Amino acid sequence: MAAVSKTLVIGGGIGGLTAACALGQQGINVELIESKPDLSVYGVGIIQPNNTLRALDRIGLARRCVELGAAYPGWRMHDAAGAFLFDAAATDAAAPGLPPINGITRPLLHKVLTDGARDAGAAIRLGTRVAELDDRGSHVHVRFDDGREGDYDLVIGCDGVYSDTRRRLFGDAVRPRYTGQCVWRYNLPRPASVEWGELYFGPDSKVGLVPLSPTLMYMFVVTREPENCRYPPAELAGMMRDRLAAYGGGIAELATLITDPAAVVLRPLENLLLPAPWHKGRTLIIGDAAHATTPHLAQGAAMAIEDAVLLADLLGRGGPLPPLLDEFMARRFDRARYVVESSAQILAWEMEEWAGIHNPDARPGQLLHEATLALMEPY
Repeated sequence: MAAVSKTLVIGGGIGGLTAACALGQQGINVELIESKPDLSVYGVGIIQPNNTLRALDRIGLARRCVELGAAYPGWRMHDAAGAFLFDAAATDAAAPGLPPINGITRPLLHKVLTDGARDAGAAIRLGTRVAELDDRGSHVHVRFDDGREGDYDLVIGCDGVYSDTRRRLFGDAVRPRYTGQCVWRYNLPRPASVEWGELYFGPDSKVGLVPLSPTLMYMFVVTREPENCRYPPAELAGMMRDRLAAYGGGIAELATLITDPAAVVLRPLENLLLPAPWHKGRTLIIGDAAHATTPHLAQGAAMAIEDAVLLADLLGRGGPLPPLLDEFMARRFDRARYVVESSAQILAWEMEEWAGIHNPDARPGQLLHEATLALMEPY
């Protein structure tokens, strides 16, 4: 018998939908609320390293992601002129038989997760927010902004980097920190020559090409930008092209295809690590709400998915809730901290290099390789 019978999941993003699916598969009654009126997401892509696929395979969703996405063997490195440097093969050590890396569009991933949650019996309520959380010891009494009320054995906050649930539990002491970098993303046709993920290193930026399907990929451009990088929406396509001026070869050609400012997705790179524990009473924070990271290891979504799947496994085991939450923290905190801190270190070395500072101790490639291997280990 599971440790809880009725749960509330706050947030319909990657972590929340994965939690709803995984919990439902354990026979736990799940209600998921999302503040938006729908479950739509912006339409670029996401990278799924092999450990992400391991977690998704645990709840039966990995192979569907691979069917809908584009598997690739690793990263092909180039300089700004487009000259080939070397190949960095990824690993399938976490989930042999599944690809080392899979790329998938965010809308398709969201559909896979939404279908999984609904198939597992989760009730999804849109356009709904929490008005009040009242932990009464044996349960959490929740009042919603539509006037409805309910009692839950466990509340799980999956409401992202600007989490309202985190603020309710722990105040404003921990907030997202802007790192000095932003990422620009844009979907493009995938040439037949793009068989790997591709990385290009410029004097003050880097560019990536990520396969998403046999005919689609997305480009990301990581740049140093003023805080919040708020620019006129109508100018985003031209500004993204401007940031590719230092690149030649295929990147220069692809830059000419960046024409629709509404299709440019620009995001500041922020990070956050909530100190342990991430729970108070019968409310727990997971995913970006607890440990938002920059994408330098491509592990942000992976950490949220792993959180959700492990939590469901532990709750499905049964027994008293407090020791299960303690075990969850023991198995998740150091791993999430490693991702946040390793990503931040790679970012810091990049910022030094872009500023013309030579740091003899900088080893971003080595750290990326070490971290990738470490994250394939069981946890």
